[in-house]
Amino acid sequence: MANSMFPSLSQAPLGLDALAPEEDSGLIEIEIVNPEGVKIDMDGIEIDLMPEEDELSFDANLAEDMDSGELAKVASDIVEMVDADINSRKEWVDMYVKGLDVLGMKYEERTEPWLGACGVFSTVLTEAAVKFQSETIIETFPAAGPVKTEIIGAIDKLKEQAAERVRDDMNYQLTEVMTEYRPEHERMLYNLGLAGAAFKKVYFDPSLDRQVAMFIPAEDIIIPYGASSANTAERLTHVMRKTKNDLKKLQVAGFYVDEELGEPVAIHTDVEKKKAEDQGYSLTDDDRYQILEVHIDYDLPGYEDEDGIALPYIITIERGTNTVLAIRRNWEEDDKRKLKRQHFVQYTYVPGFGAYGLGLIHLIGGYARAGTSLIRQLIDAGTLSNLPGGLKTRGLRIKDDDTPISPGEFRDVDVPSGSVKDNIMALPYKEPSQVLSGLLEKVTEEGRRLGSIADMNISDMSANSPVGTTLALLERQLKTMSAVQARIHYSMKQEFKLLRDIIRDHTPPEYSFDPAYGDRKAKQEDYDTVSVIPVSDPNSSTMAQRIMQYQAVIQLAQGAPQIYDLPLLHRQMIEVLGIKNAEKLVPVDDDQTPRDPVSENMSFLTGKPTKAFIYQDHDAHIAVHTSMMQDPIVMGQIGQNPMAQQIQAAIMAHVSEHVAFQYRQKIQEQLGATLPAPNAELNEDAEVQISKLVAQASAQLLAMDKAKQAQQQAAQQAQDPIIQMQQAELQIKRQEAEIKALKVKGDLQLRAEELSLKAQENAAKIGEDPQMAAMRLQQEISQAQELHAMEMAAKQLELQQAQAQQQQAQMQQQQAMAQQQQMQQQKMAQGGQVHEQKMAHTDLEQLQKLLGNRE
Repeated sequence: MANSMFPSLSQAPLGLDALAPEEDSGLIEIEIVNPEGVKIDMDGIEIDLMPEEDELSFDANLAEDMDSGELAKVASDIVEMVDADINSRKEWVDMYVKGLDVLGMKYEERTEPWLGACGVFSTVLTEAAVKFQSETIIETFPAAGPVKTEIIGAIDKLKEQAAERVRDDMNYQLTEVMTEYRPEHERMLYNLGLAGAAFKKVYFDPSLDRQVAMFIPAEDIIIPYGASSANTAERLTHVMRKTKNDLKKLQVAGFYVDEELGEPVAIHTDVEKKKAEDQGYSLTDDDRYQILEVHIDYDLPGYEDEDGIALPYIITIERGTNTVLAIRRNWEEDDKRKLKRQHFVQYTYVPGFGAYGLGLIHLIGGYARAGTSLIRQLIDAGTLSNLPGGLKTRGLRIKDDDTPISPGEFRDVDVPSGSVKDNIMALPYKEPSQVLSGLLEKVTEEGRRLGSIADMNISDMSANSPVGTTLALLERQLKTMSAVQARIHYSMKQEFKLLRDIIRDHTPPEYSFDPAYGDRKAKQEDYDTVSVIPVSDPNSSTMAQRIMQYQAVIQLAQGAPQIYDLPLLHRQMIEVLGIKNAEKLVPVDDDQTPRDPVSENMSFLTGKPTKAFIYQDHDAHIAVHTSMMQDPIVMGQIGQNPMAQQIQAAIMAHVSEHVAFQYRQKIQEQLGATLPAPNAELNEDAEVQISKLVAQASAQLLAMDKAKQAQQQAAQQAQDPIIQMQQAELQIKRQEAEIKALKVKGDLQLRAEELSLKAQENAAKIGEDPQMAAMRLQQEISQAQELHAMEMAAKQLELQQAQAQQQQAQMQQQQAMAQQQQMQQQKMAQGGQVHEQKMAHTDLEQLQKLLGNRE
């Protein structure tokens, strides 16, 4: 690449001619500094085509790029601050070491007040620590895994499936992949109970290619005086110990600076020495390096902030030689605020005056020490009383006097003078004191009570005691431990959040198993939408307490079962008991899937739950269910079933679900739009607007339903036999009247013709004028027609009155039916109000009983 710049091989770079003087072309000097760059000098103008040096990556070890003098100054400053922090917590360390003295992990060989004196310890401190560890590990780490999930934002079926996948994956990671997690967690709980504080370090381990959460004892985390916790401390030091081989691996991998450190320097704390002594180890064989990993806000030379703010760094120093091994930034690359990343989770037993909290050593360590003294006094007193010492004359000789006399054994004695009893005098040792025994019992009881390990006295309680009374006693007994469990629950939640982020960002992008729902590649999206929390319940510290709570709810549900979801209540109770496959034992509505109406009818007959879904064909489902209820053969079989009432109630309740969804569909048809989901949260404006539109649609639907009902009632009434007979009689009368009218009209016409002929004959006989006779005849005929018309009008009026009476009878019948329906509705409403009042009174009585039992 550089050779292409020579004039003999190629043309000069464009633009060089413009830089040269017009009168003299001048010479061009080309200098090759390295094969990847070139410098061109032409008449005093220098063109540098050297490549830019690569900048260090954000996660790089900054110690590789710093001067040794700067690193020495950094190490000196950091070690000085760490030493100051160690001195500030010296009293806490001394108290912790004294507490370890009375744990009784190792029998003490005493020489005072005599050789072989009692060396046992009081067990109150060890018992409290072991019991706390045992109870807490069961609560926080059940067999199925310690993690459950909660959904961020609105809940739907897809998010529920994502939460299930994340829960299964996290529990799989903690129980199968991270095989060290449970042992580390148990060690942490034991140390937490004793020291009052314990820590977990959560990080991604490149050598294991996965996340880890390692326990760190409180003595290995150095927090400066005045800090309230590890998360808010401006400086936190993790004291690590690594073998020469482990340190070399990290240096070869580029994680630490490759510096020669020499042989390890033995640096041990008082806590380390005491723990090694109790466990029977010798620290002289410890050839590990002591590494200080300091998480600190520091103004690093060469990397100062433009505002003069100390930035968070992780500075690692080998304590023996004060060599800086690594300096790395401790904030996210895209974080403009440069906030410190959290790698530690602090667990606290009881918050105290400092950052470390108070543990059982601080709370009952004095009782353990006093109990130890009392036990030793009582045992030594019993020893002296059973095997007393005394005085004997100088000349008395006993064969084998250097060994104790066995039971039933007699030995020869050389008595200088007198009897044996005159030559031996036993010292007056007393039996073990009853006062000391009572005092020991009192001290032990107080220590166990303060350590929340005292057994609850239930011998005075009746077997028929109300659940509320028992629950109140349990709550009072476990109140202190419940608070400790709540603090552990909070710390575990922070730990699981750190693990979740590491699993999301550093592990493979798909699940390592086939999920029950969804795709294996949905891992990244699932972890973004779901939050992980511990499976433990911070409101109840033990299974007994949770069982009593559920029993209290079940007792309340017996008074008003219609307002409780009993299957869900029993399902949760079974899960609390730790019984597997609770979803198969007690299925709930959320477990149901859409089924055809015939399958639903089969479920009704076998007593299995069913559920209606909003998108089903509700008319078809209602028709099928109604047909089954009207089938005489099926209903006859149901009537013989002892659960007939429950089966019919289940069918009616399911039909009501379909009716409700059907009504919703009709409202949507009137609106011409789709309503929000039934359980969707609405803002105030949307809710008010939807309510107005739904009110109009419901009024229109009501009018349509009333008209349809009126048509149906009219059609039903038309099919009434009595009404049909009345209508037939009216029709017959109407036909008879019409026939009679036609007959009368024909008779009148014949009569008129006969009268006309007769009148003509009479007129011819008497010589009357024919016109006058015709006029007179016409008048007679008109009078007869008027008389007939009057008769027909009377008949028509009679028919109209009969028809009106029939209509009035129909209206009265309809009014009677409507009044009967209204009276039934009023009775049902009154019965419902009375039932609600009774239920409210029952709930009030139950609540008063519970409150009375608490008091």
